[in-house]
Amino acid sequence: MDAPNAVQRIVAIVLIVVGVSFPVFAGPVYIYGGQFDIPLLDPIGPGSSLTEAIIEVPVSFTISDLDIRIDITHTNVFDLQVFLQSPAETGICLNMYDFREFFEGANYTQTIFDDEAETAIEQAEPPFTGRFRPKAIDAANLLEIFDSEDIYGPWRLQIYDAFYWDTGNLDSFELLITVPEPATAILLLLGTALITLLNPRRT
Repeated sequence: MDAPNAVQRIVAIVLIVVGVSFPVFAGPVYIYGGQFDIPLLDPIGPGSSLTEAIIEVPVSFTISDLDIRIDITHTNVFDLQVFLQSPAETGICLNMYDFREFFEGANYTQTIFDDEAETAIEQAEPPFTGRFRPKAIDAANLLEIFDSEDIYGPWRLQIYDAFYWDTGNLDSFELLITVPEPATAILLLLGTALITLLNPRRT
């Protein structure tokens, strides 16, 4: 092998190493869910007091970022505790309050829970229209806990209504799932490097 070919191979190997170690970029957003129209269960009624809505995701992808959109009609949403559970049974509570944080107000209307939102849900007021971070119960209570999980399978939204004299309804529930996608430029770089490595110029 002559010097130019040797240099060419070294450059190609460096490009491949850089390419495969390059960070993965966010790709398309998939939306699953929709209308549910489920009355919230009475906390002192018979059977389970958790209202549950299930979204079956039929495809398999790794999660890069997850947001949740909900619509709940309820006379006083302070009463509600909203939980999300993945197919892997990872779970968080999006909005649990204690009595020292009492507030009055109705409804979650086009409310999106998003780790990257500027405002935390506890800093906002009903009907919470817009994007909000989940309540900071602890450091682990963020949607990023689902990152790197597979989206395939049943996702469960569970709602506990703590006080029987208020009534409500789960109107809609959606998963907004971003999956990773390598940058096109990196794929082209890898392809070029591989071609160079496998087919060196001959003199």
